[in-house]
This record gives sequence, C-alpha cells and structure tokens, in this order.
Amino acid sequence: MIGKKIKQLREEQGLSQDELAEKSGVSRMTITYLETGVTKDVKLGTLNKIAVGLNVALKDFM
Repeated sequence: MIGKKIKQLREEQGLSQDELAEKSGVSRMTITYLETGVTKDVKLGTLNKIAVGLNVALKDFM
C-alpha cells in the first residue's frame, strides 16, 4: 500500500527512482523494493526521508 503511494506521488512529480533517491538520501534499490512490494516493512526514518524528497507530509502516504 505505502509502496504504491510512493510510486504514485513520485510519478505525479515526474521523478525517476534515481532522482527520488538523490533527493531523499534513500537508495534507489530501497525505493524499488518498496514500490514493488519486495519490502513491506519500512522504518519511519526511511519513510520520512522519502516524504522530504517528495515534499509531502508523512500522512500523504496513508
């Protein structure tokens, strides 16, 4: 669920996974794993970094 939302928000902003990785400080592989559902558990700190990279609030992932 969160992975799909990350992908949706990223695509709405026209960002590639590489660009989001650079903006957030989270590895592209982590973003890929989250978006594809390989990783279902995400640490709050990682989610917060992605939110900052996307310029959204954490609640926007829900």
